[in-house]
Amino acid sequence: MIPSPRRHRLAAAASLVLLACAVHAQTSDPAAPNSPAPIIERPLPSRPGTRPAPAPAATKPAAAKPAIEPVAQPSALTAELFYEILMGEMTTRSGDPGSGYALVLDAARRLRDGKLFQRAVEIALQSRSGDAALAAARAWQETLPNSRDARRIELQILIALNRIGETVELLRAEVAATSQVERPLLMAVIVRNYSRATDKKLAASVVEQALVDELKKPATGGLAWATVGRMRLNAGDTSGALDAAFKGQEIDPASDAPAALALEMIDPSQPLAEPIVTRYLANNPKASPDLRVAYARVLVENRRFADSTAQLQALTAARPELAEPWLLLGSLQAQARQDGAAETSLKRYVELAANQKDQKDADDRQRGTTQAYLVLSQLAERRKDFTGAERWLARVDNTDDLVVAQTRRAGLLARQGKLPQAREVLRGLPERTPEDKKQKFLAEVQLLRDAKQYQAAYDMLAQASVAAPNDSDLVYDQAMVAEKLNRLDEMERLLRRLIELKPDNQNAYNALGYSFADRKIRLDEARTLIQKAVQLAPQDPFIADSLGWVEFRLGNTTEAIRILEAAYKTRPDPEIGAHFGEVLWTVGQKDRAVTIWKEALLSDAENETLQETLKRLRVKP
Repeated sequence: MIPSPRRHRLAAAASLVLLACAVHAQTSDPAAPNSPAPIIERPLPSRPGTRPAPAPAATKPAAAKPAIEPVAQPSALTAELFYEILMGEMTTRSGDPGSGYALVLDAARRLRDGKLFQRAVEIALQSRSGDAALAAARAWQETLPNSRDARRIELQILIALNRIGETVELLRAEVAATSQVERPLLMAVIVRNYSRATDKKLAASVVEQALVDELKKPATGGLAWATVGRMRLNAGDTSGALDAAFKGQEIDPASDAPAALALEMIDPSQPLAEPIVTRYLANNPKASPDLRVAYARVLVENRRFADSTAQLQALTAARPELAEPWLLLGSLQAQARQDGAAETSLKRYVELAANQKDQKDADDRQRGTTQAYLVLSQLAERRKDFTGAERWLARVDNTDDLVVAQTRRAGLLARQGKLPQAREVLRGLPERTPEDKKQKFLAEVQLLRDAKQYQAAYDMLAQASVAAPNDSDLVYDQAMVAEKLNRLDEMERLLRRLIELKPDNQNAYNALGYSFADRKIRLDEARTLIQKAVQLAPQDPFIADSLGWVEFRLGNTTEAIRILEAAYKTRPDPEIGAHFGEVLWTVGQKDRAVTIWKEALLSDAENETLQETLKRLRVKP
């Protein structure tokens, strides 16, 4: 028989109350003052029941009974209170949460039961009454002043109600009750919860007031100041956040928290942030490897490749068993044309990743291994070992990366003179999204450019631009192909169009300025355009190369050498080497010029700019 809805509700309510009563019968002690969870938002832990009796010893008969039966402890739960709890649940479920809340809260007070207080809070929240939930939490605190669960719930509710100013003492008590081991987790939760406040400056101030004692102690000051700094940063106070990171490091130089905060603020406009990171890394032999890797990534984002490489070399020397640094180092070495070192680093990563069995990081390892295979294939292709390059590509078995592998495979075919087959490989790739379709198209255009079939590439881009005239990628690529076809007016028109579409596109300013400088025309305008590109990407060595080149064309050879030398040191690219060598050759430093050109030839003997320079100057290094 299927019970009626009303009977079903009554049965459910009775079951809930019986469960609550059973728990109460087991223990009526107040919530433990040393509850294990330090985080504000953690769900309330279940109260412990009576400890189960130990299993009888093997020598005793299975049916043996104790000589004295345990005396049952009387429960504070009377029939009246049982009925009150039952009615509270029934009225709540029947659509009158207000009455149910009042009954359950009254029973919680009389029984001094944390679970019933928690139930009262839940009823209030279900009926979207924040004030009632707060009243229940505060009643819980008054009745059971040692309950950390009650304090956490009150904190959560006050933050949700945006009554941040009332949380100082509660938060201070919660921090004081949290063990040192669990402090980092607590601080992360504090930042996450208080960052939701509407008044973020007030939230930062409240957190700082709550942590006032922690800020003064060497053992806790680093983490506490970093927490304050993150709150200030969230409130838009970057200078205040930087000051907090500095104070945190000053009081606890071994803490990684201030350095991690400073790492987020590294920017040319904040020159004082990076020294906090570098001091931590330099002065702590056991510095966090994760933080050093993160710093290396930031350096890459700022196009400081040599500095990033130095950090990764230091880490791989100190901790050779870590896999990720080898992958990053190998990728940077490949980018810098240090092919032998790159191959060693990448193979080391593949070996270490294969020996790791932690399933939690399996996806990251798979992505990293695929990246290593792709770069190793590229290295083999550079030395014209096409069979070896294909072998590395064949090891890519991740479905999400097969498109990348097939694109690289098409490039291999084109390098071997099999352009039609290469184009067919690309055209056979799936198009799951519009972005997939666009990437396929651009990859095919690149194949044509690499094969010097510029007219075919231009025609493809021109046709696509009709359908998407404002696509900045198409406009830029079409401009670059127009330059190869010597359609310089068309190139200029397209680049100026790109500047209109995206005024912050540094590549457009750089390409147009470099084109003028290379042709020795409109040099003042060329410098202005390239300086704009430098403002947009101050660490880009290729833009610096353009600036050095225009200075050379203007006759400022000393300035040109300074700029080009720095660019070549940052990124020893053959095109930068070609320009740097020519300036050195012009001022009479011919031996040094030849040395630079030899290095460039080892990196890429087929580079067009390098070959044109050597041919024009009639030099055979």
